[in-house]
Amino acid sequence: MVNFGKRLMADQIPEWKGYYINYKLMKKKVKQYGQQLQLGEKDRRRVLKDFSKMLDDQIEKIVLFLLEQQGMLASRIEKLGKQRAILAEQPDISAIAELREAYREVGLDLIKLLKFVDLNATGIRKILKKFDKRFGYRFTDYYVTSRSNHPYSQLQQVFKHVGVGAVVGALSRNLADLQERQGSYLSIYDQPSNALKDPIIDMINSSVDKLTRSTNFLRFLGQHALIVGEESPSTAEEEEIEDQKYHFMSLMLNLVNTFLYMVNTYIIVPTADDYSVSLGAASTVCGVVIGSMAVAQIFSSVYFSAWSNKSYFRPLVFSSIVLFLGNVCYAMAYDMKSLTVLIVGRLLCGMGSARAVNRRYISDCVPARIRMQASAGFVSASALGMACGPALAGLLQWNFKIYMVTFNQSTLPGWVMAVAWLLYLVWLSISFKEPNRATDVIDTQQNSASVQRADIEQLENGLAQPLLRDSGSKQDEDDDDEEADDSEEGAHDSRKPATSIGSAYRLLTPSVKVQLLIYFMLKYAMEILLSESSVITNHYFNWNTSAVAIFLAILGLTVLPVNAVVGTYISNMFEDRQLLMVSQIALLVGIIFSFKITSTYSVVQYVASALITFVSAEVLEGVNLSLLSSVMSSRLSRGTYNGGLLSTEAGTLARVVADGTITAAGYLGIGKLLNVTLLPSLVICATSIASTFLTYNSLF
Repeated sequence: MVNFGKRLMADQIPEWKGYYINYKLMKKKVKQYGQQLQLGEKDRRRVLKDFSKMLDDQIEKIVLFLLEQQGMLASRIEKLGKQRAILAEQPDISAIAELREAYREVGLDLIKLLKFVDLNATGIRKILKKFDKRFGYRFTDYYVTSRSNHPYSQLQQVFKHVGVGAVVGALSRNLADLQERQGSYLSIYDQPSNALKDPIIDMINSSVDKLTRSTNFLRFLGQHALIVGEESPSTAEEEEIEDQKYHFMSLMLNLVNTFLYMVNTYIIVPTADDYSVSLGAASTVCGVVIGSMAVAQIFSSVYFSAWSNKSYFRPLVFSSIVLFLGNVCYAMAYDMKSLTVLIVGRLLCGMGSARAVNRRYISDCVPARIRMQASAGFVSASALGMACGPALAGLLQWNFKIYMVTFNQSTLPGWVMAVAWLLYLVWLSISFKEPNRATDVIDTQQNSASVQRADIEQLENGLAQPLLRDSGSKQDEDDDDEEADDSEEGAHDSRKPATSIGSAYRLLTPSVKVQLLIYFMLKYAMEILLSESSVITNHYFNWNTSAVAIFLAILGLTVLPVNAVVGTYISNMFEDRQLLMVSQIALLVGIIFSFKITSTYSVVQYVASALITFVSAEVLEGVNLSLLSSVMSSRLSRGTYNGGLLSTEAGTLARVVADGTITAAGYLGIGKLLNVTLLPSLVICATSIASTFLTYNSLF
């Protein structure tokens, strides 16, 4: 196995050798501290202090050199700017060409500096992880928390590459201005943003994107799917293998499956209470009817995720058949006058949840260059399904019989979805193409070195250690072997996915656990709002099914516009953790405003509070999953127990608990239903805000 330190020696810039983080020295210090603790020569507190000081010194060395290089680049750009001003008055084609080449040379040096920052940032993360593993201590949390906002800390200079953006902007502007626009009176700001760019600009932007997470709408939306892709560029051979596995129609079938499932989930919400009453149950039993689908989904998500390790086509076929049968049972329960059949139908629908397969197909079979678009499509399909479900229910207001089979507002959602899944099954059988899994084996065998390089680029699995080694030193070779065999950075171990719930849980840091708690909380609050809406509005305002359907559809339609605003504008102005805290507080305000405190409860109060709650939850979900995709280990992006499965389980469990709460609260009377169900939301939301506050400084 090729040690990454040797590759790093070849990649680093020789004349900058002394300014990289001395990873080898720090690794030896970690080992030495372990021995000193065992012998009692030092206590844990002294070790933490010494190691913190050493890491502070390393970071200061990096930052001072970074600032020096930034100043040199800025000075060069300033001198070139003076030459450019002279040429603007006396144009000379050859001189302009020389000036453009000079700017390009600055651009190449800037790319070298960006790579320098990238290697050092990775090295800092890796040595912190190594320290944590050696001592079983959450030193990373302490170090980042204590230095994230301190006025004297230089940690953020590295991770936020402060000042580089100004150099990038100046260089890009001048290069773009020289590109194909000599002699024109127009500024680059008068030109389309997608105009032809100098290749150097694209290289710079690529390097910057690798250093910092982009906040454009597409990436922001795509991160909601928790589909983690490789950050490093693929080789031509790897891209060819990805293309062999990719099939556009198969991707579309997975997205349609996602859309139909969300429609299936929410199409019954406006009528579930009336259906329950028609079968002789209380209207609040709608909580059990709606939630039974989520109960089954808790289990189906696991076996579908495991099944997708072997096939994508067969689980999708099974999903379609089970959903067809489930919807038929749901519709037939009316004529059979059986609440049991109704609930069994919804359980079957939950057993057909193939969202784990949909997500896994995008992760495994869609080329990296379009994976973010596919991930955004996955989220958009879910959002549209959530809005279309209630809207469709509002249109199904007919009442007739065919051969003793009743078709009305309660049963038509089941019949319509049964037909939809049957048609989908036919389309699936004709058009789906199972990817060739043999290419995975070939890829592993023939491109193991490329796989290792890709892994190294990952935040958790990269290893930045400019080894100041003597090629003839036997000790250095021993150290390299020790690192390859004994550390978590080994290529095989770092790629190994979680194989059980327990191993997945052990990969969860406190920050990730808090994000999962927040996800549970927001899904709980949203489910309470949506599932009891029909009962609450009928009790207080006498709304009919159509009115409830329109109300829920309008709420659902806010999903994409809200995410567009947050992803395109707001997230560029504020940090994700700031948006996380603000949206939680707004959600708390919405919940408080929803309580019935006075003797009267107006439509204005209900609609306004519901809108605040739902929109806040949508903003919170976007920011929450964006942060979760950043802080979660890349080992949870693969295998059965991946990050997508964990978040799905957290959200599904929240829905189960929320729907159970509605039914349980119904025994206290419909008049108390609203306040009783809102109280747990209030408590959980306050708890998540407190947890966010405690882990705030470690959220990056």
